[in-house]
Amino acid sequence: MKLSLITMITAATTFIGLGIASTEAEAKRLGGGKSTGMTRSATPPPPQAVPPKTATAAPAAAAAPAAAAAAGKRSWLGPIAGLAAGLGLVALLSHFGLGEGVANFLMIAFFVIAAIFLVRFLMNRFMGQGRPQLAGANNVGGRVDPMHFEAAKVGAGGTAPAAGMASTSNIPVDFDVEGFLRQAKLNFIRLQAANDRGDMDDIKSFTSPEVFAEIQMQYEERDRAPQLTDVTQLDASLIEVVTEDDQHIVSVHFHGLLSEEAGATPAPFGEIWHLTKPVNGSRGWLVAGIQQLA
Repeated sequence: MKLSLITMITAATTFIGLGIASTEAEAKRLGGGKSTGMTRSATPPPPQAVPPKTATAAPAAAAAPAAAAAAGKRSWLGPIAGLAAGLGLVALLSHFGLGEGVANFLMIAFFVIAAIFLVRFLMNRFMGQGRPQLAGANNVGGRVDPMHFEAAKVGAGGTAPAAGMASTSNIPVDFDVEGFLRQAKLNFIRLQAANDRGDMDDIKSFTSPEVFAEIQMQYEERDRAPQLTDVTQLDASLIEVVTEDDQHIVSVHFHGLLSEEAGATPAPFGEIWHLTKPVNGSRGWLVAGIQQLA
């Protein structure tokens, strides 16, 4: 009987650990890091030259992610030590043949302590780190405005290349490129946050049915668990503005650095979002496609 109790505790501990690991492995940014919805042949502009960083800035930037990763590893030491001590105590009682009532009491206490550790760990991981911050996003108070691009005159006037684009690019001369990209970046952050907390209503209002169906399916596949996508650097460039089949299409290249799990070192990413809007203005802009770069 006592041996079976030890086996049950060991199995429960293993199950909890595997459950946490599974949640971490499935954490992904909006769209899951794969292409969904509309795809086009448009390609992003070549990367701009980045001035070299000073020698003093590089070690500091490298030390911060390393410290965060180390802190994440250390956060496991307490729960693991507690689990090991509990298992050892139950085994010791079994070895010396102490009363079953004492063993049951200590087992219940052990499970209570383990549950407290698990709840605190999950709260710190998913709720305690706040909303992701983005330098220069003008995200006052964590509030992001809806996707309003009405000031950009799509299809009006002649065309001209956008900054960094070839002369064949189709960009209207009076298109508000700067304002459009600024709003696009704000909504990139907004939709990542909505995906992290599982706000499907917010995502549905800014995505096409095809894109929303994929995002909702990914949300169900992760068992509706909250997650944290930390966008540490975000840049955007306009690829093209065209009108096809009674709808305007704007393709935006997003790129920068982000991490898809708490404490992870930010990694480079790049993808193209295709935004559409009917020519008749019957609705606003929707994300009709998220296209990964080859």
